[in-house]
Amino acid sequence: MQKITDVSALNALYPEAADLSLTKVARAITPLYRRWIWASRFVVLSTVGPEGTDGSPRGDDGPVVQIHDDTTLLLPDWRGNNRLDSLRNIVRDGRVSLMFMVPGCDTVVRVNGTAILTDDTELRQGFEKAGKTPATVIVVTIGEMYFQCAKAVMRAQLWAGMDRPDLPTAGDFLREMKSDFDGKAYDAGYADYARGRMW
Repeated sequence: MQKITDVSALNALYPEAADLSLTKVARAITPLYRRWIWASRFVVLSTVGPEGTDGSPRGDDGPVVQIHDDTTLLLPDWRGNNRLDSLRNIVRDGRVSLMFMVPGCDTVVRVNGTAILTDDTELRQGFEKAGKTPATVIVVTIGEMYFQCAKAVMRAQLWAGMDRPDLPTAGDFLREMKSDFDGKAYDAGYADYARGRMW
């Protein structure tokens, strides 16, 4: 098996990134991203630490995170298996990524940034349910956020047969970042565009 060992060799295997994939990046929560994140009940938290990486699913019966301000998300650590893999990583290396999903929606919203862990009483009480509070809260500072190309979810037919929720589309996000962009045309043509580029 041939191993790719430098970035220039990797870059030679792929075309340049499309301009839209760079335009879509936001450094803070925009109104449309705010609406989308409020609708998400599920997120995958990715962390890195001395022992390696960790990916942890997080879910709730309402919004999976609270939006503290335009650059800060609060993620409660509800009861789990107490392995604490993600939490140990955050304490030692604050780099995190979040991948938000909504059933029925091919769009996936990604956040890359840094996090701290807190047992602050006031923050914890802000998540109180049935007299219970999380032991800790993960405070995420957003470095960048953007929607992910829908092809992976489309290939997997993850939400096949489900109604699409009334949430911002990829075209909406792009138009929010670039006001003269024709988001409706982008959305209308995306399925045909993607069909020939799935594999």
